[in-house]
Amino acid sequence: MITKITALNRLFLIQSLRHHHLRRQLLHDGPDTVEELLDRHLVKRDKKDSEDNELLTRQRLTSTRREALSLYRDIIRATRFFMWPDSRGVLWRDVLRENARKEFEDARFEKDPEIVTQLLIGGRDAVQSALDKLVEKQKQQIEKERNESNRR
Repeated sequence: MITKITALNRLFLIQSLRHHHLRRQLLHDGPDTVEELLDRHLVKRDKKDSEDNELLTRQRLTSTRREALSLYRDIIRATRFFMWPDSRGVLWRDVLRENARKEFEDARFEKDPEIVTQLLIGGRDAVQSALDKLVEKQKQQIEKERNESNRR
């Protein structure tokens, strides 16, 4: 009798476990391992996405490279107007060109697009500011010369 009850209990327990397992699987239906979890929830990149991202990155780098070269050329052009010597007797043109070259060389291998953009914007602002100050000083100089010639 005890064996019959034990066998029935075992059978009932097995059926309960199967039912519970099926119900849990239907409710949970989740991954059993970390690998399955990652595989199910991580976005898989296909080759096309990778190629598109690479093309976009290449275009962005080409664009910023073009902008950097344009800025460098503008600096070289702008320094033509700085033809007076500094306290050491070196032309400001040469000092400015040397400093620009050093700045560009220091930032040559910068990969962060935000930093590159900040550098380009800062460079453009610096060139514009220097040219504006130069124009203002030249206007003052012309005005001063006119006033001196009117006094005579």
